[in-house]
Amino acid sequence: MKKTVNIGLIGFGTIGSGVVETLNRNLPLIEEKVGVEVVLKKIVDLDIVTDRGVQVDPHILSTNVDDILEDPDMDIVIELIGGYQPALKFILKAMENGKHVVTANKALLAKHWEEILETAFKNGVRVCFEASVGGGIPLLEPLNDSLAANQIQSIYGIINGTANYILTKMSEEGREFEDVLNEAQTLGYAEQDPAFDVEGHDTAQKLIILTILGFGVFIKQEKFHVEGISLITPQDILFASEELGCVIKLLAISQLADGELEVRVHPTLVPKDHLLAAVKGVFNGVYIVGDVVGPVMMYGPGAGMLPTASAVVSDCMDIIGDPNKPLLYGPQNTNVESIRPIAEVVSRYYLRITAIDMPGVLHAISGILSDLNISIESVNQERRDEGQEVPIFMVTHHAKEQNMLLAVERIESLESVTKDTVFIRLL
Repeated sequence: MKKTVNIGLIGFGTIGSGVVETLNRNLPLIEEKVGVEVVLKKIVDLDIVTDRGVQVDPHILSTNVDDILEDPDMDIVIELIGGYQPALKFILKAMENGKHVVTANKALLAKHWEEILETAFKNGVRVCFEASVGGGIPLLEPLNDSLAANQIQSIYGIINGTANYILTKMSEEGREFEDVLNEAQTLGYAEQDPAFDVEGHDTAQKLIILTILGFGVFIKQEKFHVEGISLITPQDILFASEELGCVIKLLAISQLADGELEVRVHPTLVPKDHLLAAVKGVFNGVYIVGDVVGPVMMYGPGAGMLPTASAVVSDCMDIIGDPNKPLLYGPQNTNVESIRPIAEVVSRYYLRITAIDMPGVLHAISGILSDLNISIESVNQERRDEGQEVPIFMVTHHAKEQNMLLAVERIESLESVTKDTVFIRLL
C-alpha cells in the first residue's frame, strides 16, 4: 500500500490558488516522482467563499487554522499568508507539532531567521523556502546544494520585478519614473504604495536570504545600505547608455574580499555586455561566482501565481523525498571575518550635478573632488546660455564611498548648485 503524505495550506490567495492549480494539473506526475500519494488535506483562509478560479473540494476548506496545526496526520504545512504575524506564530506552532514547513515569506525569514531555524532544529523538522527569492527560478537549492563544493565569492541579483520593469521601460521608452510607476500600478506590477519595491526593501529582504545561503552569515537589514530607484531620471539612463555603454539596474550585492563581506542594495551601472544587463521587465536574474565553478547565471520569472507555486510544490516534493535531510543553510564554517561598512566600499561613480552655468563652477567641483582624492575620468556638460541651470555629468575613477559622500555634501553646499546630486555606483 502506497504511503500517504498530507499537506495543509494556510493562505488561499494568489500563490495559494497557484498551488492548488499545480496539484490539480500535475498530481500524477508529482506522485510518480516522489513515490507516495500526495493529499492536499486542508486549506485554511479567512475567506473561503470567494471563487479563486481553481477547482477545489469545498469540504477541505476551513477558517480554523487549528484544523491544520493540530491535526496529528498533517505532514507538511505551507504558509502563504505573508507578513510577520500571525504567520510567525503559525510556522512555529507547526514545527513544534512536528510538521515540516514550506513558506514563500521572505519578510519573515529575513527578520526571524534565527528563531525559525532554532525551532526547526529543536523539533527535527525541515523548513524550505525556495519561493521566497526569485519566484519560480530554481535558485536557493542550487545555491545551497549544487554549488556546495564552492566557496562563493560574489552574488549579484536583480530580484525585484517591479523596479526592473520600471527601469526597463524608462530605458526603452525614455519615460519619467513617475509615469512608468503609474503604468506599473495599473498593470498590477506595483502596489498602490510602491515604496517597499522601489526603495529597495523587498530586494534587501531577499538579499539577506541569499547571503545566508552563499556565505553562512545572517545580517539584519538595518546593518547594511539600502537605496532605491526613485531619483533615477531618463537623463541618467541616456548618459549611461550612450556614454558609458551601461544600463541601470537595482542590484542586490553580496561579495567577499579579504574576509570582509560587502552587503548592499542600490542602483548600479551594469555594462551592456554583462549577462545581468539582459534581464528586462518583470524578470529576475541572479549572477553567482564560485571559486571552482566560476560564474553561474540563474534567470526566470521572479513572481506570479504559477511560477511561485512551482517553487512551493517543489519544496514539498523535496521534503517528501528526504524528510530527514540535515538543516544546513550555507557554509557552516564561514570565511566572513567582518562586514564592510558602505563607507569603506570602493567603486567608480557616476554623478549628475545640477548647477547654474557660470564661470568657475567646474573648477570648484573639480577642486572638491581633488581635495578628497577622487580623480575624474570624464566630464560632460550640456551647453546652455550663461546663467541657466545645466546638468553636469561626471564619472570618477575608483574612490572610497566615505570620500564620495563628503564630496557630494560639499558640492551641494556650493551656491551655484541648485538640486540634489545624484550619484550611482558602477559594477
